[in-house]
Amino acid sequence: MSVRKIVTLPHPVLRQKARKVSDFGPELQQLIDDMVETMRSAPGVGLAAPQVGVPWRVIVVEYAEEEDENTSPKLYTLVNPEIARFSNETVTGVEGCLSIPEIAGDVERQEKVTIKGLNRNKQLVKIKADGWLARIFQHEIDHLDGILFTDRAEKVWKLEGETAQVASAD
Repeated sequence: MSVRKIVTLPHPVLRQKARKVSDFGPELQQLIDDMVETMRSAPGVGLAAPQVGVPWRVIVVEYAEEEDENTSPKLYTLVNPEIARFSNETVTGVEGCLSIPEIAGDVERQEKVTIKGLNRNKQLVKIKADGWLARIFQHEIDHLDGILFTDRAEKVWKLEGETAQVASAD
């Protein structure tokens, strides 16, 4: 495993629609391992393959509800993920992105989503998420379609000092 360089704007891969993955061989497995290590070292709670310069439909997410300190973060690795269902209810929250450092914004997202995709072993996975976990999945899947949080933000601002680390959604 190795930490990969996170690409930032205006890198063109961030605006491309990522390609569907069909080969689950060693190259994909290495990418997933590297993405997890890169996300953790950033630190972030999610990362999409285009953010490390690879235009494939792959995301990793690691998150635990903050209310329970005894719960370890759960790691999700998804290939070809898509939002299968979403609630009508929306909520606005602050997002940031490792590919757009020192910028944050208020983004309206669906409160609940159901995600379908494949795990690294090509097995079908279905995840029901709400709250921040739902927000993270929506943010990362947007990356696969070349959409950045700033495209959806109602308001965007520059972060300064310690708040720069707190608001990074990726």
